[in-house]
Amino acid sequence: MHRRPAFTLIELLVVIAIIATLAALMLPAIGAARESSRRGHCMNNMHQLGIAVQNFADARKQLPPGSIAKQFGTSNLPWTLYRWSTLAHLTPFLEESNAYNSLDLTVPLYQSLTPTDITPQNIAGVKLLVPLFLCPSDQGAPVSTFFGPTNYAACAGSGMSGGTPINTDGIFYVNSKLRLSQVTDGTSKTALFSESILGVPTLGPKRDVRYEYKFSFQSPLTDAYCSMALQWNVTDPRGFAWVNGEYRCGLYNHYYPPNHTLHDCVGAYQLIPPPPIPAESVRYTPYGWRAARSLHPGGVNLTLADASVRFINDDVEPAIWTALSTRAGNENVDAP
Repeated sequence: MHRRPAFTLIELLVVIAIIATLAALMLPAIGAARESSRRGHCMNNMHQLGIAVQNFADARKQLPPGSIAKQFGTSNLPWTLYRWSTLAHLTPFLEESNAYNSLDLTVPLYQSLTPTDITPQNIAGVKLLVPLFLCPSDQGAPVSTFFGPTNYAACAGSGMSGGTPINTDGIFYVNSKLRLSQVTDGTSKTALFSESILGVPTLGPKRDVRYEYKFSFQSPLTDAYCSMALQWNVTDPRGFAWVNGEYRCGLYNHYYPPNHTLHDCVGAYQLIPPPPIPAESVRYTPYGWRAARSLHPGGVNLTLADASVRFINDDVEPAIWTALSTRAGNENVDAP
C-alpha cells in the first residue's frame, strides 16, 4: 500500500501562518461588528428619549425642563438645589414606572450644599440604574455610591453667556417650559440629546479629558478662566447622576465640538445679586461648557427634536454644530 508522506515542518509552518493571518483579519472585523451593534443600541435608546419628549409635550402641552430652581417652602435653601433633570421628568413617559414611583420631584434633590445630602424620600430612587440611560459602548456601571449614572444629556444650546443654564438658546435650561411650536428652526434641525462618557477620575499627573473635567472658580465662564483652571473634579464624575439637571450630568451644550480634545469646564455662580432679585434664586447656579462625547469611533449620536437620531462626525463644521444647538437661530442647516 502506498503511504502518503507526512507534513513537512515547512508546510506546517505555512498552515499556521495562514491561520494566524486569517485570525488577525477576522478579529478587527468582529470588533467592528460588535461596536456597530452597540452604536445601534445606543441610537435606539436615544430615539426612545426623543419619543418620550414628544409624548410629554402632547400630555403636558410643553416640553420638559432642563433643570429646576425654585424656593422650597419658606426655607433659605438655594433654589438650584431642586436640580431635577429632563430625564427625571421623562420617567413616566419611558415605561420606567419603578424610577417614576421612587422619586418625589416636589421636593429638592438636595437638602443642603453637601453633595450627598439627598432628601430622605429620594435616597433609594436616585440610586436606580436605568439601562435606557446608558450607552452599551461605555462601562454601564455607577460612578457614584449615591446615584445611578447617565450617558445621555439634554441640549442647553450654544453655551451662550459663559455657559449659563438660565434662559439659554437651546430647548432645555433651568425652569424651561417651551412648546414645540417655539422650535422655529425646525424639529429636524434642533438637538434634543447627545452623549457623554461616564467619568473615570484619576489621581495621577496624567489626565484624560474624555473622562474628567476642570472646575473654574469664576462664573460666567470665559476661555481664559477655563484654560487657567487648575482644579480637576474627581469627587463628582461625569454623568454621575441621571436625576441631576446640571452640566456635569443632565445638560450639555455645543460650545465645544464633539469629542473635544481639550477639557470640559464647569463652575458655579456665587455672587449675590442686587435687589429685588432674591439671592438664593441664582446663587450656586452651575455654569458649564460640556462637550458631547462618546466611545463610538469618530463621533457622537445626536437626537433631534423630531425624535430622529443622527451620527455626527467629530469633524463636523463648527457653524453647523452650533446651529443644531439653537431652537430659534434662523440658521438654514440640516443635520449631516
